[in-house]
Formats: sequence, structure tokens, C-alpha cells
Amino acid sequence: APARGDMVRAVWCDAGPGRPGRLLLTLHHLVVDGVSWRILLPDLAQAYEHPGRPLAPVGTSFRQWALLLHEEAARAERRAELPLWREITDGGDPPLGSRALDPGRDTVATARRLRLELPAAVTSELLTTVPAVFHAEINDVLLTALALAVADWRRGRGERQDVLVDLEGHGREEVVPGVDLARTVGWFTTTHPVRLDVGLCDWDEVWAGGPALGQVLKEVKEQLRRIPDHGIGHGLLSRLDTASAAVLGGRPAPQLGFNYLGRMALPEPGDWQLAPESLDVMAGTDPGMPLPHALGVDARTEDRPDGPRLVAEWSWAGLAVAGPDAEAIARGWFRALEALAAHAARPDAGGFTPSDLELVEGLGQDEIDEFENEFTHEWGDDG
Repeated sequence: APARGDMVRAVWCDAGPGRPGRLLLTLHHLVVDGVSWRILLPDLAQAYEHPGRPLAPVGTSFRQWALLLHEEAARAERRAELPLWREITDGGDPPLGSRALDPGRDTVATARRLRLELPAAVTSELLTTVPAVFHAEINDVLLTALALAVADWRRGRGERQDVLVDLEGHGREEVVPGVDLARTVGWFTTTHPVRLDVGLCDWDEVWAGGPALGQVLKEVKEQLRRIPDHGIGHGLLSRLDTASAAVLGGRPAPQLGFNYLGRMALPEPGDWQLAPESLDVMAGTDPGMPLPHALGVDARTEDRPDGPRLVAEWSWAGLAVAGPDAEAIARGWFRALEALAAHAARPDAGGFTPSDLELVEGLGQDEIDEFENEFTHEWGDDG
């Protein structure tokens, strides 16, 4: 048990002569995260195949990183983020369920789940064409679709349409000079709130993949770009700085959680590869653990023989959130992603946003769009 410092278990399953066995590794989340596995597994393979050969050195240890974070939280530049985090968390968020979460009732044991997969052709567009034409990251695309799904669901209920999201990240941010976490194993994960607002949009045009959809993506992209260092400052201020924690500590947590785990490549042939059945083995969680969110999604891209597929694992508080409501938001997310993929094929899709042109101060989105339209009109035919 973790209380005894027991964090790792390894079991060898011998399949008999001439058959590949299985090494089952179980590590507590306190000592490992998704990025850590990409360090551990190659190291294990090297240690097995080349006994005695030294492994590559580790730059910054997790202990050093933890101490540096305490120093970072006390910096004036980091404390200057406090008004931003107050602004994001002010204003509340309409309930996704019938009541607030109750840690005694809304636990892993009472959660409900839904798994959805996006077709390979759509996923490919989301990974390549959409980010390319909008000069965006995959998270910009995924979160735009999520904001649209929640906004449309709330629109049908006559509620405000912005949404407060708890955004999970890998946490290995370059916030301290000289730090090297490329080969450090540990739990670095960060979470931070972000408020996404799709604004007043033409919903018919949005679902048809028209120009209004592109404008929403640009707006959400800029809302995400307001967050410095991928949000690591929120955790530093709310947990490691006493004065800031007093300001941020009592605010309601976002009801909606989002985590994109990245792309899971197909295992390469060889003695050391992930077992095919490993993706079906879910991480074990204490059934009595309180749920962190009323509704949450963990997404990843899995490389398959027919192409990449976006896989979404939804979970929600089954005693507080109605199943049809959770499913409506989940399926609305995929609907919005399909619309974004279709929109990116339009000749007028894409463009820059103010964060792409930081050297030009005071340039607004309307001015950028106007310049791009004039440039395309004058030079587009000559490409």
C-alpha cells in the first residue's frame, strides 16, 4: 500500500516454451504519469537486453522539481497571475446535474461511463488539416468542439452558454531555467480552470461547417492563449502560496474535466512491446474515491491499421447527472469535431489570430481577417 511506501508490483506470466510471456507492471499514480511510461518501458527493455550497460542520465530529479516549484510559487511574476485566475473562476457555471457533487455519494462506484470512437478519416483531418490551416494545436480544436457541445446543450435549456473546464496537462513546463525533465519519472500532472465562450454564433452555420465555425475556433484559441505556461501557475498559487491560496481556495471547482492523452502509436515488432490486450486494462481506482467532476472525458488518439482513431472515455456522476444529458454532450462533441473537419476543407477556412502575430501590437481579429481576405482576393488566383 502507498502508506507503507509500496508503489510498484511486477508479475511475470510464463506462457510456456516457445511462447512470449507477459510482464505485468503495476505502479501507483503517485510515482508515474503517462509520460513516465514512455521513459520506463524503453529503459526496462535496454536493461534486459544489455545487462550492465548504464542507462541515460536523469537531468532534474522529481525532488528537485518539487523544491523548485515552491520557489516559483513565491515569485512576483507568478503572483501577478492572480487576477487572471480570479476572473476565470468568477461568475459561476450553470449546473450540469441536479445538484452539486457529494463526496460521500458521488464516487467511482456510482459513476456511469460511455466510450465513443471517431472514424479514422475524421480523426486524420483533426490531427493534420484543421490545426494546420488555423495555426492551432490539437487541444485548441478539441476544446472548441467541447465548448460548442456544452453551449448547444445549454442553449436548449435557456442557460448561459459559456463553460468552465478543468483542463489537465502533462505539467512538464519550462518555467525554471536549466531544468531538464526529459527523463524524469514521476507524477507531474497539472490541472487548471479555463472559461470557454463560443459567443453569439449562427448555430445553423456552425453545424453546417460554415464560416461561423471557423470564427468560434479562433475565439476559443485566443481564450486558451491567455493562459501562461499551460496553466501551471494556478496550481502553484492555489496550493503552494499561502496568500494566493486564501483567495483561490474557496472557489467552486469546474464541473467538467478534460484530458487529452496524446497519440498512442502501434507497438513495433520485437520482444519488448505493449501486449495487444494492454489497452483494454483500465487503471485501478478505489471505488470509494470521490469523483473530481460531475462530467469528464479522457481522450486519446490510437493508431490503428485503418488509420488513427480518436477514442473518448466519458464518465459522470450517475446519481447527479442524467445519463441522456451526459450522452447528449458527449455525442455533441463528436458532432462538432466532424463539423470542424468538414469546415477545414473549405477554401476560405483557417487564418491567423492575434497570438500568432505577437510582434504586431494591438492588431485585432477583424483587422487580421480583413488583411487575409484582401491578400487572398488579390493574390489567391496566382497562388
